[in-house]
Amino acid sequence: MKKKSNNLNLILIFCIVFCSFSFANNLNTSFIDSTDSLKKYYISLFNIGAAINKDIILGLDMESKHIVESQFNSITPENSLKWMFIQPSPNSFNFKAADKYVNIGLINNMHIVGHVLVWHSQLPDFMQKIESKSEMNNHFESHINTVVSRYKGKIDAWDVVNEAFNDDGSLRESIFYNLLGNNYIEKAFKLAHDADPKAYLIYNDYNLYKTKKRGGVIRMVKGMKSKGIKIDGVGVQAHWSLNHPSLDEIEQIILDISKLGVDVLFTELDISVLPNPWELVGAEVNQNFSKFEGDPKMNPYKEKLPKSIQNKLAKRYKDIFKLFIKHSDKISRVTFWGVMDKHSWLNDWPIKGRINYPLLFDRKYQAKKAHKALIELGSINND
Repeated sequence: MKKKSNNLNLILIFCIVFCSFSFANNLNTSFIDSTDSLKKYYISLFNIGAAINKDIILGLDMESKHIVESQFNSITPENSLKWMFIQPSPNSFNFKAADKYVNIGLINNMHIVGHVLVWHSQLPDFMQKIESKSEMNNHFESHINTVVSRYKGKIDAWDVVNEAFNDDGSLRESIFYNLLGNNYIEKAFKLAHDADPKAYLIYNDYNLYKTKKRGGVIRMVKGMKSKGIKIDGVGVQAHWSLNHPSLDEIEQIILDISKLGVDVLFTELDISVLPNPWELVGAEVNQNFSKFEGDPKMNPYKEKLPKSIQNKLAKRYKDIFKLFIKHSDKISRVTFWGVMDKHSWLNDWPIKGRINYPLLFDRKYQAKKAHKALIELGSINND
């Protein structure tokens, strides 16, 4: 009987070793080589990061997790810290995914970003139904205090307020604005600072290449700084295309924001290779273009990305990063909004069913030509 038991143990050990070897062998490991790591070549310039989804956080997408750990030194949660996920019902918090997210950053010694404390979108139903200022104020204060305090000393930076301005530079009439007034942004930054005085605090928005919108943000930052309210950086959501905005427009963002005495951060970088409806407004998630669903002109690369477009994407990323390197003294972080093409939010936005190719890694977890272009550019800069 003892001999049989020993044989079973040997078989079990063999199976474990074999399965582990097979799993590691099946992972795409071409991106794990540290000599091809983005963080290696850009560490002296700015933090280089990626937004990670719930599958990565929960260990359900190990290939993407390996890319993140080998390529980036900063992470942002795509959804796991947004209000509707972390506080789905009044005073009932779900920190499961958020805790795991933070642990990934701590284990890998990464710059950990909290996204996002105050945003008019992706709110739970109960928040949408609030009608009184006092009730809104209670939830507003409680949410910020609870979330920031829980991760005090762990989360390095917070996107405190997201997308509060219209393109004309006026404040968006969100539920926060309507019930708390136009000083709700200042209030949010004060609360975040009180909950964690050492945290790096960011205002985050899209379409900042537009002069009027950027002007509204600039006025806000100047007003806050004149009152002694802490704000460390302005996050530029870089959801751009192959041709737009121009490099001159991007450079003007950097110059104008840096003059305020705060850092510039490119917080949500991806490059769409697909045509978009002319009515499209920035990255406003609530836009609906269902009339274009099924239109082949709007979804031209259903099988694969042609070599010519691969080349254009690589050149676009390289040109943008040349600009970032030029102004690296003003930029503290560049974060890609996603890890690999298959999981990019742009596949179904603004038109459902589309297949997009906006990131540095393809649907098979392989590094694309754009990644190689950025590695080459970074290596030259480090010579």
